Amino acid sequence: MHDGAHTPDNALPVSRRAFLKVVTLAAGGFAVGWRLPAGVLADGDDGADLNPFVRIQPDNTVTVVIKHLDKGQGITTGLTTIVAEELDADWSQMQFEFAPANDELYKNLFFGIQVTGGSTAIANSWMQMRQAGAAARAMLVAAAAERFGVPVGGLRVEKGRVTDPESGRSASFGDLATLAADQVPPAEPVLKDPKDFTLIGATLPRLDSPSKTDGTATYTLDVTRPGMLVALVAHPPRFGAVLAAFNADKAKKISGVRHVVAIPRGVAVVADGFWAATRGREALEVQWDFTNAEMRGSAEMLSDYKETAKTKGASARLTGDAEAALADAEDVIEAEFDFPFLAHATMEPMDCVVDLKTDRCDVFSGAQMPTVDRQIVAGIVGLPLDKVYVHTHFAGGSFGRRAVPDSDYAAEAAMVAKAIGGKAPVKLIWTREDDMHGGRYRPMSFHRLRGGLDVDGRLVAWDHRIVMQTFLKDTPFEILIEGGVDGTSVEGARGLPYDIPNVSVDLHLVDNGVTTLWWRSVGHTHNGYVTEVFFDMLAKKAGQDPGDLRRSLLRNHPRHLQVLETVLDKSGWGTPLVARAGARRGRGVAVHESFNSFVAQVAEVTVDDNGLKVDRIICAVDCGIAINPDIIVAQMEGGIGYGLSAALREAITLTDGIVDQDNFDTYEPLRINDMPDIEVHVVASGEAPTGVGEPGVPPVAPAVANAIADATGQRFYRLPFGDEIGTA
Repeated sequence: MHDGAHTPDNALPVSRRAFLKVVTLAAGGFAVGWRLPAGVLADGDDGADLNPFVRIQPDNTVTVVIKHLDKGQGITTGLTTIVAEELDADWSQMQFEFAPANDELYKNLFFGIQVTGGSTAIANSWMQMRQAGAAARAMLVAAAAERFGVPVGGLRVEKGRVTDPESGRSASFGDLATLAADQVPPAEPVLKDPKDFTLIGATLPRLDSPSKTDGTATYTLDVTRPGMLVALVAHPPRFGAVLAAFNADKAKKISGVRHVVAIPRGVAVVADGFWAATRGREALEVQWDFTNAEMRGSAEMLSDYKETAKTKGASARLTGDAEAALADAEDVIEAEFDFPFLAHATMEPMDCVVDLKTDRCDVFSGAQMPTVDRQIVAGIVGLPLDKVYVHTHFAGGSFGRRAVPDSDYAAEAAMVAKAIGGKAPVKLIWTREDDMHGGRYRPMSFHRLRGGLDVDGRLVAWDHRIVMQTFLKDTPFEILIEGGVDGTSVEGARGLPYDIPNVSVDLHLVDNGVTTLWWRSVGHTHNGYVTEVFFDMLAKKAGQDPGDLRRSLLRNHPRHLQVLETVLDKSGWGTPLVARAGARRGRGVAVHESFNSFVAQVAEVTVDDNGLKVDRIICAVDCGIAINPDIIVAQMEGGIGYGLSAALREAITLTDGIVDQDNFDTYEPLRINDMPDIEVHVVASGEAPTGVGEPGVPPVAPAVANAIADATGQRFYRLPFGDEIGTA
């Protein structure tokens, strides 16, 4: 969720004061006792709103209002499950709708604004949605008691009906909904004992599967408005360049092109449809000013990073005295790692529809940060905040890409709508090439590590230096940088769990003209690789089994240890792999905590004359109480595929400041035939649920790299390493 991009001249960024204000409001507790303001939810709905999250229709359907964006992770099913459990509803009567933009009612309780990110959707909503369901249940019971003329205490609720066992009378939720809405919500609704859960922990069918199967699910790309036009923007080919001049004469001659307008980010061609807009943009003649543009290529940037790494950075962690311990160590191992920029490469590229009228503006998008999008669009079009309405739709992936502090593509849609005077609704689309060239990448980074072993082979020192840019700079989230340390850059390194007496982690934040952003698992994605591969290197130097050494140094971290023990056991760690003629086979392990979830993975690989085959990944995850185990498994599988893709193939590179990759032919994702067999074990837990959208990503690359080293002895210090296997 953050970005180091510049804010457009006529956009209003979320101020730091506003950010601090909403963060403070997040401490104010849950919202189930609030009465819903008129007009907040769907117009013309005849359902009864029992609180901001629960509406019950006369036909006995229960609608759960989802305050988070569902970009494929299944949160519409997960949050609905929590409400249904406390409500004692029948799963067949449950449905959902996305919440409107409304911070007071629907803010993320961890961040204080309405945002989906950091694998927090379940974690921040857990108690809130339980209370919403339990409060609605209490109101339905009170309504039934009033109707039946009996005490509340004798009534039973089961599968969407309230029953009086004494008289045998019963009523459905739909029958009671209107009367229930008039009841006073309980201040502290009584929650179930987890041992009584019947829906939480069960494998329920996803609510979004039918519509995604038959094509009725609505994505932004599906949105149409009467008279809508399509806009494409010609952006500068280098980051930091600006428009100098343009000639639109040829573009305007293309059939269907209606407007060609300059906006702060480039030149927009507005047409009757996508094809006309594409041809119109191709016909543009544009001159760019590169005075302040980033002109370096990836190689030059990396060289600068390496030079910076020669000096100590800002301290992110200092335990003991790593320098002294390294000086006294019997053996010192050193390694350097570097990682490229990475694109999010979502299946649905960035898009947004803005319908601007004189007195209101409607925004339709897969909104990951409705609060920010709403504020920025309001500033651009010049309307009060309460006249801007954000309508959230499914998003075809995000991985962090749709959570941009300057709302890049939503802002552009608003700029175009304003530039044409609101004459028509505008659907702005970024093509695959636009998004591949457009930045918002995972930052490139450089890591220098040193580890020390004493005469007995014990790990006594660990020193980790990181050089990278921060996407928090020049955004409201810059307040999260403390003492020169951006927590998103050092996460997964600063919290190294191994029992090592002397640990130092420091960070250099460097400037870079390339716009970057959080990418699925953020800092953990590179720090998880570095720490787990380097740990294996130290284990080998010490002559110890890497699984056993991890066990011994995780004794004080039981949740890490439990997932580790699970994968070691399930993988048959320590037993020989079945030999294959002409092939070398190996196993590797990695364990990592991210977003308060704990994941360990063992990879099994085969290396032969045809290259690498990742045969199998065994994964164990402890994410607290499992709301829907099937979705957890799916997210682990997806995270493994995403992380493996980046490990083997993906990289964004620049030459003279221009991005080299265009589409999936030059930025090649993992193919289905490259996907390993995956076995996921969800560890039983009584802890509050945590996230699963991102934690499956960090361990897979180091587990595979460690397995290759086990098979061949070859180590990889640069990602992606798919083309390097067998070259050493």
